[in-house]
Amino acid sequence: MVYFVIGLVILVVGGLLYSKYVEKQFSPDDTRQTPATAKQDGVDFVPMKTWKNTLINLLNIAGTGPVLGPIQGILFGPIAFLTIPIGCVLAGAVHDYFNGMIATRNGGAQMPKIVTKYLGKGTRGIYLIFSSILLLLVGVVFVYTPGDLIVGDILKQPTAATNSVVWIVYALIFAYYVIATMFPIDKIIGRIYPVFGAFLIISAIGVLVGIFVDGGQHLGNLNGIILTTKDGVTTATQHAGGFVGHFRNLPFIPVFFITVACGILSGFHGSQTALISRTMEKESQGRTVFYGSMIMEGLIAMAWAGGAMVLFNRAALNEVGDALTAGAALTAGATGMVGNISRTFMGNIGGLLAIIGVIVLPITSGDTAFRALRLQFAERFGIDQKPIKNRVTVAIGLFIPAIAILIFAKTNANGFNILWRYFGWANQTLAVFALGMASVYLAVHKKNYWITFIPGLFYCFIVFAFILHADIGLNLDKLLGLTKDNPQVYTASYIVAAVITVLYGWFIWKRMHNTTEDLTHYEA
Repeated sequence: MVYFVIGLVILVVGGLLYSKYVEKQFSPDDTRQTPATAKQDGVDFVPMKTWKNTLINLLNIAGTGPVLGPIQGILFGPIAFLTIPIGCVLAGAVHDYFNGMIATRNGGAQMPKIVTKYLGKGTRGIYLIFSSILLLLVGVVFVYTPGDLIVGDILKQPTAATNSVVWIVYALIFAYYVIATMFPIDKIIGRIYPVFGAFLIISAIGVLVGIFVDGGQHLGNLNGIILTTKDGVTTATQHAGGFVGHFRNLPFIPVFFITVACGILSGFHGSQTALISRTMEKESQGRTVFYGSMIMEGLIAMAWAGGAMVLFNRAALNEVGDALTAGAALTAGATGMVGNISRTFMGNIGGLLAIIGVIVLPITSGDTAFRALRLQFAERFGIDQKPIKNRVTVAIGLFIPAIAILIFAKTNANGFNILWRYFGWANQTLAVFALGMASVYLAVHKKNYWITFIPGLFYCFIVFAFILHADIGLNLDKLLGLTKDNPQVYTASYIVAAVITVLYGWFIWKRMHNTTEDLTHYEA
């Protein structure tokens, strides 16, 4: 409980104090005309109040990442209660704030255009490809996960691909995405999100209250479960967990940061803050809308991480059969823990509301993921998005490959696992671009660029160490014969990732100190 409370204090107090310093580095100016007023078109550029922008941005960025990620991340031990808030305050919220504010200063431009402006034309194609793939994967993942929660936890039916109800629910979610993607932002998203927000707040508060009611007796070092399978039979043995250490010996760096992802830092957020940069009435809203939303997402992550640890330890302290159930749920599919946590802390009715809240999270991120993807393509190819026929044309072109990916993920035995792992890695990789872009912006304006440069270096090492070692990547250590006795040896991956990080730092440093053009004005 001590680590959990310290983490909450870091998140709330640290966020309040550090956000003021971060805001000072940007120096918002309310005498400037924001894109929402300068380019008002009734579709994407629409002035909205601070509370509405904050709520929409929170629901945009808070998908299943801050729920499923921390549930799995807590398997590394109580260290998660400190790394989540520290990372959120120093990296994630900073990333979101500068993305949103720099987009505001650049006329509401989408991230590919802004990254190109500050990092050079050579990055344009690479970033656009990564960003488009990520947004497409986000949209698909956020049809799959809420759809399965609706079918499994609400309708109490099997979520197998052979169940026609699953596909009907998927189709309904896609139908909502089509409507939300094409219609003006204040007509659909601006009106329905306050209702969704109520469910989100209820679920997070309910789990947090449940953790404190538990009294912290199950928030100590994780009583780990080692799962072994022989001849088709899975057994569980217990071991006393430490402050840090995964029961499958996965290394904290880089796996923890890829696993938790959205609860700490998310490149996907850049596409969403760019959307909200088009609806802010004045620049001073940014601290609450961008930085504050990420702190709230950190609270969501802490709530579900704490809830998972309580349930996991309760099971582990009972009998091996219960431990096996908890361990299997956590390792085979974190979505299985969502319902357990909700009903344990809030009862059947409250648990249902909490599950609805978790269903709402991905749906309210999936719709704006497709919206951001539509705007990126329209911006890149100069397609006017005011005529509805243009929006329909671009949207249809995006939904066709999304449906194909969804069918593959659902019908392939390991399809979703592959999808989720690529999504997690691409998510953090995009953040490295955005942090580098923000560093150049701050350097050009003679501000403290270290607040984005250091997180950028750290996450550059994380994403490359992961993809170099992973079987969905280069599998480098295995190819070199270093994993014969231990599959978690990262020796070669760490070395190569360190070299790439130095090269990344050198590139950003050059851009920071060699960019002399005037970047203080709005981009036309």
